[in-house]
Amino acid sequence: MPGWQTFYENYQKENFELLSVAVDIQGSEAVLPYVQNTSFKTVVDPENKLANYFGFKIVPNGIFVDENGTIRLIKQGFKIEEEAHYKAVEKLIKNEKDTIELEDNYYKPERELSELERQLSETKFRLGTELSRNAKYEEALKELDEALELDPENFLIRKQRWYIRYPEKFSPAIDINWQQGQLEKEKQEEEKGKNSSVCGHEGCILPGTDKKTDN
Repeated sequence: MPGWQTFYENYQKENFELLSVAVDIQGSEAVLPYVQNTSFKTVVDPENKLANYFGFKIVPNGIFVDENGTIRLIKQGFKIEEEAHYKAVEKLIKNEKDTIELEDNYYKPERELSELERQLSETKFRLGTELSRNAKYEEALKELDEALELDPENFLIRKQRWYIRYPEKFSPAIDINWQQGQLEKEKQEEEKGKNSSVCGHEGCILPGTDKKTDN
């Protein structure tokens, strides 16, 4: 399956536009190296507003909106390289389907957040974003760590923490294999911490931090 640039070139003349949204607390400068060879538009969402609105906790995601503003496909974990995802967008462009629902097996959190947890996590993410913009990285990490405490299934928060702690894994290219390994490592450590006798009533230590997450 082709990537997004090739897909865009193939269907641009069929009343199809592509808008890419990059979630990065470092802002547009951090995103530029990844869009240099693309001709479709990319905007930066440093405060994670789009993901918060739709409840996304991972990337990439896909939303297909028709000319009337109707959402005809929405998929967390959308990948144009997967044939079923590619074909779904193709059918919508050609008006072969009104709406399409793709199987939602990409990401399933262990539990749903309470409204208070969600709001607090989003607030701390925004604060971490602002602190990072002002080069207050330790303070930013503190807020992001606390945001992850509240929403431990949120990969987007993890990724922003990694960006600050391990910038070499994101430049000149994103090390996807490292991210997968780091995620697995953190998950194992968190699970081990939950089952450890050293965990107190306040929770267990989050990997790479001095913060605790609830048992």
